[in-house]
Amino acid sequence: MPMHPQRKQRLMLVAFIVVFTSVAIGLMLYALRGNINLFYPPAEIAAGKVPQGASIRAGGMVVPGSVQRGTDDLSVTFRVTDYQAELVVSYSGILPDLFAEGEGIVAAGVLDEQGVLQATEVLAKHDENYMPPEVADALAQSAEASSTDYGQGKTPE
Repeated sequence: MPMHPQRKQRLMLVAFIVVFTSVAIGLMLYALRGNINLFYPPAEIAAGKVPQGASIRAGGMVVPGSVQRGTDDLSVTFRVTDYQAELVVSYSGILPDLFAEGEGIVAAGVLDEQGVLQATEVLAKHDENYMPPEVADALAQSAEASSTDYGQGKTPE
């Protein structure tokens, strides 16, 4: 039994829409694949859970006394901690005005073979009450993991 011409035309239109949409979604995912940079706290980086050479974001508190500035250029090296591990960050450029030791930051870049984050961007908090959500979550998880059990009579030392 032959298919009615109008039904055949509708079927072709639906097939075209499905194929076109699939191709468009596939191309978008392929284009976004290289732009994805996931957030990792220093503890996960130290544990080796980060793919080397991948674009990532890392954050935490800048370790006081760790900032070393270049003498003849804009390079700066500093350490970031989530209170479980530390990560060395190397950056060349102008740091945000609110960048300071003991304050929260997020750095985006690539992790090199020595475990140093070669940052292409450094973001600092914008007021005394704000901390990037990723940093706040990482610090909260770090505090939970390293805290003692107070419910059984133990007290902090």
